[in-house]
Amino acid sequence: MPDPTLDRYAVIGNPIEQSKSPFIHTAFAQAIGQSIDYTKLLAPLGGFAAVVDAFRANGGRGMNVTAPFKLDAFAYATDLAPSAQMAGAVNAMKFEGDKVYAENFDGVGLVRDLVHNLKCPLQGRRVLILGAGGATRGALLPLLAEQPSELVIVNRTVVKAQELAALAQQHSAVQVPVLGLGYDAVQGAFDVVLNASSSSLRAELPPLSADVFAPGCLAYDLTYGKGLTPFLQLAQQADVTRLADGVGMLAEQAAEAFAWWRGVRPDTTAVIAQLTVPLA
Repeated sequence: MPDPTLDRYAVIGNPIEQSKSPFIHTAFAQAIGQSIDYTKLLAPLGGFAAVVDAFRANGGRGMNVTAPFKLDAFAYATDLAPSAQMAGAVNAMKFEGDKVYAENFDGVGLVRDLVHNLKCPLQGRRVLILGAGGATRGALLPLLAEQPSELVIVNRTVVKAQELAALAQQHSAVQVPVLGLGYDAVQGAFDVVLNASSSSLRAELPPLSADVFAPGCLAYDLTYGKGLTPFLQLAQQADVTRLADGVGMLAEQAAEAFAWWRGVRPDTTAVIAQLTVPLA
């Protein structure tokens, strides 16, 4: 039974057993001397709203949202932040009375991991991002805010990459060239290559030429905990020495949500160290 004296939070998904969110948020709270009750909620497909309604009725204060419910959360929210509107998806909610405030912290979490943790400034750099799904869509504005020299989106279905490129240029306050291409049209080498496609979840290699990796490039797989994925193996074989997975992004987006809920942004160093899987 939850402790009725503690503020209640949860992560909702299907499946949900694999989620690291309870560990992360409990560790954050302990590190700054707070106590919270944070649980996992398995919702049936089609049953998202009913589970959230029950959680709110029992005093729930906020919720992280993972697959496959980020679109359900978008529809459920009463107040969507610009980050959620741009992403078309929600990964964090805050409940205040009848209001359901919604955010998407994935993009800002990715950029903070790149720039702050990995010491990889994006300003003036050529950035290539693989995939044109929700992860890429949510990352576009935070990436462009760092003022890269160029951002190229590559996808098997070229029109999806082109649509995202147009959307990014329409909404970005920063004038950065954004291109949407197919894999066979990518030219030149890039300083940062981000794999936001689902290929690593299936242990597949994207149809990517090893020529895209510039000397000193950072190859970053948004998937975490999978070790040396086929994408990272390709980069390694191309003599890329800076390899990273998405564990830092996971921790940083969680820290953004925690700060939004609790008013204090926790340090992520210890959590990242505990969750890091060797890239081997």
